[in-house]
Amino acid sequence: MARSNRRSRRRGGNSAALIIGAIALGILSLAIIGAFGWLKFRASATVAVDKASLCPVTGANSETAILLDVTDPISETTALDLKNQFESIVAGIPVGGAIDIYSLSEKEGELERTFHGCNPGSGELADEWTSNPRLIQDRWEKGFQKPLEDIAGKLASGRAGDASPIMAGIQRINLEAFSNLPVGTPKTLLIASDMIEHTPAFSNYRDGIDYSKFQKSKARDKFRTSLDGVSVKIFAFQRPNLKFTTQDLAEFWREWIAKNNGTFDGFVRLEGIR
Repeated sequence: MARSNRRSRRRGGNSAALIIGAIALGILSLAIIGAFGWLKFRASATVAVDKASLCPVTGANSETAILLDVTDPISETTALDLKNQFESIVAGIPVGGAIDIYSLSEKEGELERTFHGCNPGSGELADEWTSNPRLIQDRWEKGFQKPLEDIAGKLASGRAGDASPIMAGIQRINLEAFSNLPVGTPKTLLIASDMIEHTPAFSNYRDGIDYSKFQKSKARDKFRTSLDGVSVKIFAFQRPNLKFTTQDLAEFWREWIAKNNGTFDGFVRLEGIR
C-alpha cells in the first residue's frame, strides 16, 4: 500500500512538472510572437520616403515655403540676422514636413526654386530596433541639412534689379506649393524682402502705401490670390530714405494678406540697413 502511494505521488509530481513546463513554453512562445509583432508594427509605422526629396511617399505633413527677395543686395548685418532666422526656421521643420525655397526675380511670376525637400529626421530620432541610425543620420545631413546650410551662406549675394514683383511671387508660390495640398495640411509662407512692391501695375516707390490707392490699381486683380489657410510671416530688410515708415509698410502688407484670406503672422524688421 505504501509503495502504491509513493508511485502515485511520483506520477503526480511528474504531471505537475509537465504542466508547468507546458505553461512556461506557452508563455515564452507568446512573448516571442508578441515581440515579433511589436517589431513588425514599429517597422510598419516607419513611413517610406522618396529618395530624391526625402518626403514621405504618402505626402508631407506640412508645407513651409520661403520667398527670398534677391532683387537687391543687403548689408552684411542684415544677411547675418537673416541667416540666424533662417536656421531657426529650418530647425523648426517637423519630421516629414516639406520646405520649398524660392528666389524672387525681377520678372513677374518667374521664381527660381533653389530647394525642395522634407525633413527625414536625424539619426538621433531613429529607432535602433527597426532602422539604421547611422545611415539615417547620413541621409539627413547630405539631403537636408547641408543643402540648406549652403543656401544660408549665400543670403547676402543679391543683385540689383529693375523691378520687385513680390505680389506676383506670392501668387506663384501659392499656386505651385499650396494649392494641391490635402485639406488641413499646415501651410506657412515666410518672406525675406524689403517688401517694396515695384512693378508697372503698382509701385510703393511711385504710388506710396495708401491701400485705397492700391485697390484702384491694376495690381489688385492681377496679383489677387487665395491664401486660405496660409500663415504669412515677413522678415523685412530696412531701406534708407523712404517716404513712409516701416510700420506703415507693415500695415499695407497686413491688409493685403488679409484681403487675400491669409493669416498675418508678423512683420520682423531685420537688423542693419542699406
